[in-house]
Amino acid sequence: MKVVTLADTHTARAASARPSRPLPPGAWPYIESADHILHAGDVTDPDLLTELAACAPVTVVMGNCDGAEVRDWGATDVAEVTLGGLRVAMLHDAGPARGRRERLRRRFPDARVVVFGHSHIPVNEDRSGLLLFNPGSPTWKRTAPFESMGILWIEDGEVEGEIFPV
Repeated sequence: MKVVTLADTHTARAASARPSRPLPPGAWPYIESADHILHAGDVTDPDLLTELAACAPVTVVMGNCDGAEVRDWGATDVAEVTLGGLRVAMLHDAGPARGRRERLRRRFPDARVVVFGHSHIPVNEDRSGLLLFNPGSPTWKRTAPFESMGILWIEDGEVEGEIFPV
């Protein structure tokens, strides 16, 4: 199973004061071949979610920059889904790096994977039975080395995370 993961796309609405940040063309081949899409918040434009949903089922959580339109589309504060037999939890802000693994394990005791965003900094750390996964941002790298997105490859009860530049 190919689960495309996005966060912090910040695609702007026409009325936004921020410049538009469309997804880069290189992101779309991955999206178009996804079995499921996870978006860890800060979408800012529900039209992007509609575009994504034309490719695969979408699970999305609210980010701190998302408005009522994103919630109306179906975003929740936290999501927990089963994909390929594995429990995946998602929230936007996982808090400080220090103590993150223990904090998220307590919050999501049954999760094999926790996907998050907010920092724009990619994280792909799998240890002690918990994969912490932040795909970074495909549109706004901030202090990260590059704009990025991720894929969770799920097969036979196993998961592997991959983060790559776009």
